[in-house]
Amino acid sequence: MADIIITEFMDEDAIQRLAADFDVIYDPQLVDQPDSLKAMVVDAPALIVRNRTQVRGALLEAANQLKVVGRLGVGLDNIDLSACEARRIKVCPATGANNVSVAEYVVATVLTLLRKPAYDVSQAVVAGDWPRTDAIGREASGRVLGLIGYGAIGRDVAQRTVPLGMTIVGHDPFLADDDPAWGSVKSMEMNALLATADVVSLHVPLTDQTRHLIDATAIASMKNDAIIINAARGGVVDETALTAALRDGRLGGAALDVFETEPVTAESGTHLANTPNLILTPHIAGLTDEANLRTSNLTAENVRRVLEAGE
Repeated sequence: MADIIITEFMDEDAIQRLAADFDVIYDPQLVDQPDSLKAMVVDAPALIVRNRTQVRGALLEAANQLKVVGRLGVGLDNIDLSACEARRIKVCPATGANNVSVAEYVVATVLTLLRKPAYDVSQAVVAGDWPRTDAIGREASGRVLGLIGYGAIGRDVAQRTVPLGMTIVGHDPFLADDDPAWGSVKSMEMNALLATADVVSLHVPLTDQTRHLIDATAIASMKNDAIIINAARGGVVDETALTAALRDGRLGGAALDVFETEPVTAESGTHLANTPNLILTPHIAGLTDEANLRTSNLTAENVRRVLEAGE
């Protein structure tokens, strides 16, 4: 019987430290082998996952001895939290471990999209066309960055973009307008933020309230050259409405690191193909070498603590 089953990739050193005291099964292919995984979890007290393993339904029912789910990340929409709570299964996200990586991704993507024409002319330069006028982009300085969700990652983004000369505004229904956490950032209603911002970056979980938060109506209220960045959760942006706006020239650019269907397949990604000024990355914003180490170590510590406590 395994004590800990790990279904997606994790830092090897963190795994070895767990394996020194527990029986560990590490197989990052298990995420795509639901029947095998269901058979393995029957007696396992601990399960470690990333965002693709669906800890719900038949898998949870099979996990008779489960005491803790370690999440290599912070999003919890792939875990049935109510069912875990009812069975007193502790769910331990790696809170804060990848904040810096996500914030740096957002900053880099803001700058890339504003100057994107410069990065689209490589082949023309090699061909000797020297297309300087086609490569002119925009500066970040003097522009307004709107943060939807002003938790830890949103605040890290603000901290890194103020020195670029950007004005930061935010919207967060769970943070009072006079909360000192806002600092110099102006709190705004959602509609006002969308109408004001040159760049909108999303930092909210996927819930019934946030699904398709950025839909056709929201996009229509934005500036025609505005930029949208979603490194939060797939489904917060209506991808069909987004790509339609980009093709019609009603947005200046967008970046999606998360998707309504993950991983994206040739079939599920049809509506994303051949869309101008759209950057697509494979849910990588929070994953750097450094973040993977922090996330793996924190998750290993969380799982160890629960198992050793015998809770």
